[in-house]
Amino acid sequence: MNKVPMTLVGAEQLRKELDILKFDRRPKITEAIAAARELGDLKENAEYHAAREEQGICEARIRDIEGKLSNAQIIDVTKMPNNGRIIFGATVTILNLDTDAEVTYRIVGDDEANIKENLISVNSPIARGLIGKNLGDEVNIQTPGGLAEYEVVAVEYI
Repeated sequence: MNKVPMTLVGAEQLRKELDILKFDRRPKITEAIAAARELGDLKENAEYHAAREEQGICEARIRDIEGKLSNAQIIDVTKMPNNGRIIFGATVTILNLDTDAEVTYRIVGDDEANIKENLISVNSPIARGLIGKNLGDEVNIQTPGGLAEYEVVAVEYI
């Protein structure tokens, strides 16, 4: 199976979520199932069915996270020398040359992307347009609003 790029921060967040699911949520669900069983007839026991459904969701998420981590190629950009080149994991500040609006993005894996936190997927149009460029380069990127021209004003490996 192909390895999927993931930042060190993203992998740590998944590991924390996995620990919470395995060592906190899973035991609580097991207790809820046991308590619901004691209430009697399982056919009409809403608490039992709700706890079993929650257990299924929890176990599915555990399998999902374990699968993501097993297929992850974890990249720690903080250990790489910053030569001003935009790579996976870099934090990039770009200036829109038409509007003078400045925005900062961090290029991350698909599973880590969250535009509200300015984390963009390495497969997004903006990231694909930026990867391989250098500090000071001007870049034309096709956006939903049309072609936009940007200048790379900062590249950080944090």
